[in-house]
This record gives sequence, structure tokens and C-alpha cells, in this order.
Amino acid sequence: MIMRVFRKIADRLFVRVAPSRYLRAKGVLFGTNCSFLDVSIATFGSEPYLVSLGSRVRVTSGVRFITHDGGVWVAREDDPRLDVFGRIVVGNNVFIGVNSIILPGVNIGDDVVVGAGSVVTKDVPSGSVVAGCPARVLDSVESYVAKSSRKGVPTKQMSAVEKRRFLESSVWL
Repeated sequence: MIMRVFRKIADRLFVRVAPSRYLRAKGVLFGTNCSFLDVSIATFGSEPYLVSLGSRVRVTSGVRFITHDGGVWVAREDDPRLDVFGRIVVGNNVFIGVNSIILPGVNIGDDVVVGAGSVVTKDVPSGSVVAGCPARVLDSVESYVAKSSRKGVPTKQMSAVEKRRFLESSVWL
């Protein structure tokens, strides 16, 4: 009992201090330049070794990778050994928005934006922007970037003080 509590505490510290090392230790495969914002222990589910991410993937807060179908619980009396699993494969240069859910068996292509709160139930083609519940293709990444460039502001390399000053001014409105 005490060892189990100690293990949980150690895992919570490990995931906060070194999320990439924690995820690799759990079996998640991922390429270079990946970013994990506010990863929790539950983020990659009970089978994290079934999740594979390419290079330059950003996983934001609250994203969940679900690698099993728990709904078969209703069949436990008829078939107590039944389980359903699916690998999740994410390509290169992908952004996954806050609180999105990626379900078992989904493949996400390269150069994809998954909008916040999306539930991705099926494969996502490369070069697309998807959002919704269930997620559907809304736009191409090329078009999305062009639209964003027109309404974007040049704050990315500013200090926090400069950024605040800029955003509190009415110049960018």
C-alpha cells in the first residue's frame, strides 16, 4: 500500500519535471522537437505504448489519447476476457488543441491542426484543420495559415512586458 502511494507521488513528480522522459519511460514513441504542455499521467491512457507521435508535435493541456474501447464492459458477463484496442499514430508538424480527445485506431497525418475540444474518431488527412465533436475537416492548413497571417500580431518573440504593453494598447485591434 505504501509503495503504491509512493509510486503515484513519484510518477506525478516525474511527469511534471521531465514530461518527455516520463512518456518515453511509459512507452510513448515520439520524434524530435515535440512539446507537451501540462501532461498528466492520464493523458496517454492505460496503454501509452500504443501511441506514436512524429516530430514537431505539440500536445496542449487536457489532451487525451484513448487507446481502448471501454464500452465493451457491457459484454463482460457474456465474454469476460473481451478487450478492444487501437493504436494512435500522429504524423509530423501537428498541433493538438486544448481538451481534445483522440480515440483508438486513429491516424493523424502530417501538417495538421486539431481544434480545441475536438473528439477525433477517424483518420485525419495530411494538411487539414479539423475540429468538432466528432471532428471533421474544416479547412486546409494552407488556407488557415493565410487567414491567420492576415489577423495575426507580431508578439511571439516579445518579452512578457512588451507583449502586455502591445496587447493592452489599441494598436492591434
